[in-house]
Amino acid sequence: MKNIRLLWQIFPSYVIIIMAVLFGVGWHLTGAIENFFLGQTAVDLEARARLVTPQIVTALEAKDFDGLDRLCKELGSAADARFTVVLPSGSVVGDSVEDPARMENHASRVEVAAGLAGRVSHSTRYSRTLQQDMMYVAVPVVASEARIVGTVRAARALTAIDGALKALYHQVPIGGLVALVLAVLVSFWVSRRISRPLEAMRHGAVDFAQGRFDRKLAVAGSMEVCALARAMNLMAEQLDDRIRTIMEQRNEQQAVLASMVEGVLALDMEERVLHFNQAAAQFLGVDPEKLQGQRIAEVARKADLQRFIGRTLEGPGPIEGEIVLQDEAARYLQAHGTVLRDAEQQEIGVLIVLHDVTRLRRLENIRRDFVANVSHELKTPITAIKASVETLLDGAAVSPADSQKFLKIVAKQADRLNAIIDDLLALSRIEQNDDVSGMVLEVQFLEPALRSALQSCEVAAADKGIDLQLACDAELQARINTPLLEQAVINLVGNAIKYGERQSRVQVEAEVEDDMLKIRVRDRGCGISKEHLPRLFERFYRVDKARSRHQGGTGLGLAIVKHIIQAHGGSVTVSSEPGAGSVFTLLLPTA
Repeated sequence: MKNIRLLWQIFPSYVIIIMAVLFGVGWHLTGAIENFFLGQTAVDLEARARLVTPQIVTALEAKDFDGLDRLCKELGSAADARFTVVLPSGSVVGDSVEDPARMENHASRVEVAAGLAGRVSHSTRYSRTLQQDMMYVAVPVVASEARIVGTVRAARALTAIDGALKALYHQVPIGGLVALVLAVLVSFWVSRRISRPLEAMRHGAVDFAQGRFDRKLAVAGSMEVCALARAMNLMAEQLDDRIRTIMEQRNEQQAVLASMVEGVLALDMEERVLHFNQAAAQFLGVDPEKLQGQRIAEVARKADLQRFIGRTLEGPGPIEGEIVLQDEAARYLQAHGTVLRDAEQQEIGVLIVLHDVTRLRRLENIRRDFVANVSHELKTPITAIKASVETLLDGAAVSPADSQKFLKIVAKQADRLNAIIDDLLALSRIEQNDDVSGMVLEVQFLEPALRSALQSCEVAAADKGIDLQLACDAELQARINTPLLEQAVINLVGNAIKYGERQSRVQVEAEVEDDMLKIRVRDRGCGISKEHLPRLFERFYRVDKARSRHQGGTGLGLAIVKHIIQAHGGSVTVSSEPGAGSVFTLLLPTA
């Protein structure tokens, strides 16, 4: 292929680009001017309509429709615009051009409908009455007490605007052609200025190249580009292999570090960041791309981390420790630190590896609390049973009254043990079904399940004179397991009855809100302090331990509710204030 000078490759491209730009600017300019004219016309018509509105309000309130029509004709002649007054029914009672009695109902007109709705609106369309394009602007007519008594519409023909635009459409191409000629001349001069320095670039490339790339550049195109390609080929032979090796090593290192769940943090001896992987950035809540060269104390203000880094810099060998980050919730990190050394064994910084053990710590705390709570809950009734039996063995069985008393204690505590074991087994079954997705959920009507739950609690409610109320649409449906959902509602209503005031009421409401089905159980009880709410659904957690045991609770009811609702793919929340009662809300996906 014959070599082509760079000048004749750049110059035609510039010309094409300039032509495209001029065409686009001309197209946009004409459209913008047309929109400007139309916008100004709309503003002008709105201002005229607002100026005549006070006179029209007076006539409409007096119901002087004949005078209103005469007023429209006088105003239309004086203001060089057509005014039309329309009642809320759509009937025309005044017009600058036509007899209102001969005009059809205007309620369906877009601008009129908007004006009657209290909004200012405009539209452009062909008028069958005047046989030409018109712009209409409707303004609501507001009487006393903010009452809309009609709308006034101002209109104007677009003939003058069309004439001005046609003249503009003839002038723009002429101006564009003149600009194109000037731009072509300038482009030719710029193209020559660009092509000439390339020869000098070839000489400079030969001076510093001396063969550093191993990939050959194609010798094609203009003479200048070909010369530059030959010069670049001298540099290409060696550098390509080196850069490829460095990039492969860097990519492998980055891939390994990015894939690690452990956080990796490398610092120099002045605690400036050398490297920070994504996991470490997530742990510390910082952006790794903005950390390079920054002091770690300036970007991550974590006291435990600072102390651990200081210990690593001072220590002779690797060290281990635990870092606690106090953000929204405590995060526990197992930290391993070691000193970084270069090829000459000189200390150049430290390497910190962070492993998140928050979940393990939380599970350990839960396990420890659960064991302690279960032991405590089981020990209390067992101690009572043992004490009663020992009393009976010591001679209390001789007395029928004492025997009856202690046997009732044994029976009551045995029932308590049975209730705790039943709740633990129920909770275990629910968790197993939730883990393996074994629970059967069907789309069913919600109201029968809620009503059945309330019926199960009627006896307990009647004993305290509590009124149970249900508010649920009979057509409301959800994907539920009816027995389990009933159990959850029974637990909540039962708690509301236990801790509610006598002669109060418990309300169960169900509705769809924000694409979620919400079931609320509202009571008028003593309420719950704010500090207890985050742990309310934990196993064996009680707000008032003495009162809860006196009421016969096992401490597992709300935990069962939480796991039932989680098994349905939802969640449970609570809001409460001491002395004002509580509201438990079950959030379920809609059917």
